Amino acid sequence: MVQWESVKRVTVTEQIMEQIAHFITEGQLKAGDKLPNERELAATLGVTRGRVREALRALSLIGLITIKAGEGSFVNNQEVPIPEDTIVWMFHNEIHNLEEVYAARKLIETEIYSTAAGKLAPPHLEQLGLLLQRIRDLQEPSASAVLQLLDEFDLLIGEHCGNAIYFKLMQTIVHLRRETSTHILQVPGAVESSIESRSALLTALESGDSTKVRITANEFFKTSQAFYESLVKGELRPSRSLKDRPTT
Repeated sequence: MVQWESVKRVTVTEQIMEQIAHFITEGQLKAGDKLPNERELAATLGVTRGRVREALRALSLIGLITIKAGEGSFVNNQEVPIPEDTIVWMFHNEIHNLEEVYAARKLIETEIYSTAAGKLAPPHLEQLGLLLQRIRDLQEPSASAVLQLLDEFDLLIGEHCGNAIYFKLMQTIVHLRRETSTHILQVPGAVESSIESRSALLTALESGDSTKVRITANEFFKTSQAFYESLVKGELRPSRSLKDRPTT
């Protein structure tokens, strides 16, 4: 029987997502299972229905569940990849809900990165380093060329993190972020900052310390989220400070 836990930490939406995602990835909630309704989940978790709704929509956005109007929320079959066109449509449909999009990205990518700590073999770590070097070696880097290599970097981590479902989720996230990342990589300093953020992540992965990896990933998302928000609002401006440069 699924044992729900009351949510106590500050980031309520993320904590709801973490519990549901955990039950799905661990197999306690299986494909086709119906989740409790918003009212029941809110009462069980000790949160508002609005927060439950945000979490469910974010999980739907990354393909873990499907929300059917008038019926409820159902666990998806994770063996079936989500078509890229569907992911792009979902992205455009939900882009104004930045909190949900970023909560989804942070939840999945951070979990995959930290899970990969200690599981990547030396050849995998070497390959990650070579991908970063290929970006540095680009003479006139285009956004598409850089993004392709960054996607390969993250997909390699997902593929060898030791969890097949996480690999599929990383594939989904790569599609989900593609359009926004392409725009961000055209901002001066973005390519350099992306290389440095991935280099920091690689260093953390080489240590095999999952806590260090999680901290590094959280720092990445903390600095990059503001640029996503500014980009969508049309307010993005280049910054001279490395700390404030956009990353993807």
